Amino acid sequence: MKRRGILSLAFILTSGIVLLPGAGLGQEKSLKEQIVGSWTLVQAVDTNADGTKTNPWGANPKGAYMFGADGRFTQMLFHTDLPKIDNRMAGTPDQNKAIAQGIVAMYGSYTVDEASKTIAVKFEGSSFAKFVGTEGKRVITSINADEFRSSNPATSTGGKAESIWKRVR
Repeated sequence: MKRRGILSLAFILTSGIVLLPGAGLGQEKSLKEQIVGSWTLVQAVDTNADGTKTNPWGANPKGAYMFGADGRFTQMLFHTDLPKIDNRMAGTPDQNKAIAQGIVAMYGSYTVDEASKTIAVKFEGSSFAKFVGTEGKRVITSINADEFRSSNPATSTGGKAESIWKRVR
């Protein structure tokens, strides 16, 4: 009977430890698991090579970033003051220039380096044709369930871009 009592006590203690609040729940999600989903642009600031800061997408930028669990992404960035035209094939040269300079859309695949908190994107298509077939790096400087902040250390204009994205719910 003593042996049975000892085994019962051991079982109860072991079960109690396993069922303690928070036991086994302390594991943080990987960066890839955290980034998957749809995000909307909150803020974008570029720092030029000479140190000056600009907001390339206007005061209230528009944008979407979507990361799939399958390693695919899409991203769109829009300037807030795009000309509103009735026929996209019939804009004036100035309207067309403003639209071309005020929109960037891209898609492709991505991988995550958990150790360096870096996302490597491979551009398969883009409204900025120079991106097609190239790769870029995005450093995640902070992330939580509702927001992530990223930095692009090498922009096409020779500076650094920082952005804030809010999760779409």
